[in-house]
Formats: sequence, C-alpha cells, structure tokens
Amino acid sequence: MVDTQNIILIGAMGVGKSTVGKRLAKKLAIDFYDSDQEIVKKTGVDIATIFEYEGEEGFRNREEKILKDLCKLEPIVLATGGGAILSKKTRELLAMSGTVFYLKASIETILNRAKNENSRPLLNTSDKRETISYLLKQRTPLYESVAHHTINTNRHTVNWSADQILKILKN
Repeated sequence: MVDTQNIILIGAMGVGKSTVGKRLAKKLAIDFYDSDQEIVKKTGVDIATIFEYEGEEGFRNREEKILKDLCKLEPIVLATGGGAILSKKTRELLAMSGTVFYLKASIETILNRAKNENSRPLLNTSDKRETISYLLKQRTPLYESVAHHTINTNRHTVNWSADQILKILKN
C-alpha cells in the first residue's frame, strides 16, 4: 500500500506532468489537479491571455495563490506549471506539501511533445529549441533543489513513468 500524501509533479513543459499525473491519480484513486488548468478555470481565460494582459509576473502571482490553495488539499496528485519553481516561496511550499517528483526529458523530447501546442506562451518564439534550452538551463537547478526524486520520461510510456513513481512511494 502507498502512503497517500500529496504527490507533486514538477518539470518543464512537455515532460508529461499532466498526463502522468492523471494516470497516477487514477491508479491511486485520488484526485488530480493541474495548476495551469485551475488558473484557467478560476479566471475564465486561457494562460496566453493572462500573459498578454498581465505579463509573466501577473501569471506567476496567480499561480502562487492557486498552488497555496491546492497544497492544502490531501491527498492529491498535483501537476505544476513549468515555471512554478521560479518563486522561492513556491519552491518551499511544494517541498513541504508532499513528495515532489521532478519529471525530466531531453530538449528533443520536449520539442517533439510540444510541437503542435499553441497554448504555451513561452514557446511563441521563432526558435523553440533555443527557448527550451534557455529555460532548462535556468530552471533545472531549481527543479533539482526542490525534488525529492527524479524520473526521466524520455522514451518511456505514461504507465512506465507512473509505475516508477508508485515503486518509489511504496519503498
């Protein structure tokens, strides 16, 4: 049996946080939340619109508030936005609110998974590879600083990734 505390998934866009999170929640029969989707539900507009009108800072403020509320729920599986870890306050909150799994993938994998995505404001650039590379250089140390465990999702199925998390939680 797995201890049913909060399971928090962090990592860059396209690493599988939402997909793996939904599968994991189903396997554990607990609720799943995606912080980006919760922001969309609460505001009634998509993330790109929030970025357009409030900038990244406005979005991050909303994200911090939503995460604070979501971390009070127990037990849940929580997928965070790729930049949630930029705030020191948020990193501390996540680390204290459950077991944090850093899902990671290569630039190639992320590019492949995000190639048909138009809902990611930070990828609205002419050179997606360069943008992803920059974001990973900036954020990887932050992901690693808050994660209790790391799962590489390159060339792995959603089930495999979810099962790896379950194995870690059972030990």
